[in-house]
Amino acid sequence: MQSTIPAKVSIRQRYESYEPYLRTILSNIHSVLMDNIKLSSQPTYKTRIKSFQSYYKKLLRQKPVEAAGSDSLVCLTDMMGIRIICAFLEDISVVREQIEGLFDVKEVEVKGASQSFKEFGYESVHVLVGIPESCMPKNLPDGVIIPPELVCEIQIRTILQDAWAEVEHELIYKTEFTPFDMPLRRKLASMNASLSLADIIFQEIRDYQKKLQTEMNERRRSFYKIADDLTNIEKSSSSAHFNKPIERVNPYVQGTIDDLLLQAIHFHNTGDLDSAISIYSEIINSKPAPNDIVLYVIYKHRGMAYFTKNDYENALADFKSSFAFDKNSFRSIYYEGIVYSIQNKYEQAVECFTKSLEINEYQSHTFFRRAIAYYELKQYENAMSDVVSAQRLGLEDEGLESLHSKLVEKFDMKV
Repeated sequence: MQSTIPAKVSIRQRYESYEPYLRTILSNIHSVLMDNIKLSSQPTYKTRIKSFQSYYKKLLRQKPVEAAGSDSLVCLTDMMGIRIICAFLEDISVVREQIEGLFDVKEVEVKGASQSFKEFGYESVHVLVGIPESCMPKNLPDGVIIPPELVCEIQIRTILQDAWAEVEHELIYKTEFTPFDMPLRRKLASMNASLSLADIIFQEIRDYQKKLQTEMNERRRSFYKIADDLTNIEKSSSSAHFNKPIERVNPYVQGTIDDLLLQAIHFHNTGDLDSAISIYSEIINSKPAPNDIVLYVIYKHRGMAYFTKNDYENALADFKSSFAFDKNSFRSIYYEGIVYSIQNKYEQAVECFTKSLEINEYQSHTFFRRAIAYYELKQYENAMSDVVSAQRLGLEDEGLESLHSKLVEKFDMKV
């Protein structure tokens, strides 16, 4: 019977002799993940090597016979662990897919998925990956052999899932306490449900933000297209991708400023400009008065709606008001410059574009539009300087190339 009892001292010595190599492997896998996992909001990472006490206790439960009769390192699936903590639920599947492209995946388990809402536990994706040769430690001493069955466990969780896992570990597993008391069980189940619901709500908000951002980009694109048409700027073919259909945001609930803004943007993008302007005006005139940040945004949006209606005076007034409420709004003063350009008031346009660039000097399109204004003012050297700045910032536009060619002709130069 004694021969089937794992010898703790010898197993400890063996396990601890391998720890430095396990840490090297873990560090290498961690580096691969950090270099290759790409999300809009980058995740955070936690790494750990299983402590010997935890390793030995699990060994006694899962592989006592193998541990007693082996002179080699007996592997468990969670000896090395990396936890990838994401912001949103949607990130979990993205990370999982990216991991599958990086490593040889041995197993994927969604823990907690089979539990009922009355049971404890929080859903978490666990991926077991084989160790690629590139992550193996170099120059291993004689007698040290990394077992081929060694794997690294990668857990993928949201921030809230990770918070639950940490607290659950402290309350239940670490203290070896099982709460049979029904009120306590209900409280834990309630907390689990609350965190799960919060994750779902965060994801819904995220989805809504994406749709709204699509609407905002479409509104801005439409504004620039009208401005280009009116100023006879040649359009780059690279803008064709903007013509793809978008999933419209159509808010049904009304009451708050956010709700009204969403509805106004929806009307704006679907061409009902009068309704959009009416709602923008309702927000501006609401009582109590909105704060400066809200007013800066609303005036800018209403100005764009007026601009689309060819009401340049009201558009100009709203862009000025927008900038007055936020002196760092480089776009508001840039839009003001666009209106002046359309009105052939190029000196005022240059002044606005210059102010915009003083706030944010990395605007390729603003350099381009100021170059056009300088060209119309026959200030060709200034125009060429701005063309070069726009090009250095990576702007690829047929209109920019055309202007460059015209300036070269003015300088009687050859490319």
